[in-house]
Amino acid sequence: MLNLSEKTVPKLEHLLVEKREALRKFRFGVAGSKSRDVKEGRNTRKEIARVLTELKTRNSKLQAPNNN
Repeated sequence: MLNLSEKTVPKLEHLLVEKREALRKFRFGVAGSKSRDVKEGRNTRKEIARVLTELKTRNSKLQAPNNN
């Protein structure tokens, strides 16, 4: 499993691009009837969601007003 909390924002964005590309290749591979593990697409989608969640969490922490 990925340890996303230790990665920087640019690395997370790069990872997101890589995972989206992997999902795109998986989908077109399935359409071309390549034999693959069907769980790969589901796992890739979950990894994309985890990266997006981490990016959104970091973004909201930066924009949250301080209530002191």
